[in-house]
Amino acid sequence: MDEFLSVCDYYIFTPYIYPVDWSEDYAPRQCISICLILWFSGFLLYFFTATFSYFFVFDHQLKKHPLYIKKQISLEIKYTSWTSPLASALMAPLFLAECRGYTKLYNSIDERGWPFVIFSIISFMMFTDCLIYWIHRGLHHRSVYKAIHKAHHSWKIVTPFSSHAMNPVDAWLQSVPYHIYPFIFPLNKYLHIALLMLVNFWAISVHDGNFKVPDILKPIINGSAHHTDHHMFFNYNYGQYFTFWDRVGGSFRVPSAFEGKSPLDELKKK
Repeated sequence: MDEFLSVCDYYIFTPYIYPVDWSEDYAPRQCISICLILWFSGFLLYFFTATFSYFFVFDHQLKKHPLYIKKQISLEIKYTSWTSPLASALMAPLFLAECRGYTKLYNSIDERGWPFVIFSIISFMMFTDCLIYWIHRGLHHRSVYKAIHKAHHSWKIVTPFSSHAMNPVDAWLQSVPYHIYPFIFPLNKYLHIALLMLVNFWAISVHDGNFKVPDILKPIINGSAHHTDHHMFFNYNYGQYFTFWDRVGGSFRVPSAFEGKSPLDELKKK
């Protein structure tokens, strides 16, 4: 994030936005700048990736399902549009701490070598997969579900645009594991950005309605088929990348799509 902030300071914020007495290392200014960067770049990433997935991956036959909401795509985009600045504001302090040197992010791969980079990718995915499972499951508890997580379950038949259409507190809570990892473990800062982008791509992919998975990966990967059942049946398949924690937590459900009973299969039988 410090690289993005530096570029934006040089070309936009310093010459055009802020008062001259606000130095580039002034913490309130940095926090505002980070919020704007997250809002703008995050929404663009969501919109263009979800649009690509909608036109080239998503099966539009699903829109004929009775649980698909009229004008759902526009509702999902509108919901994401108004929640994304709020979610960005909640996430900005974590990025500010990163920019001000409070994490264990490092600059050059040569500092720790490629084997450590590979290890970091594996450990990041395992660490976040575990925490996301328990956070997500916790969000289904009746004491917080209605206030925080229910909005995301408005979409029973999900589309790529459903991925980020959620309460901003929900979005923040489910993003925390990705940001606290470098506070605990060393991580290359460029790899961190790449992994954060991967997370966004993955969030869209598990909402894209494409249930095709190589047979060897079906018991392991928590994909679109699993997450579709999560939206349809509520108390199953909370996981992020893998099915491991659902199996440990007793919340694993074999996806309906793997048994010929997905929403799309139901439509074909009519």
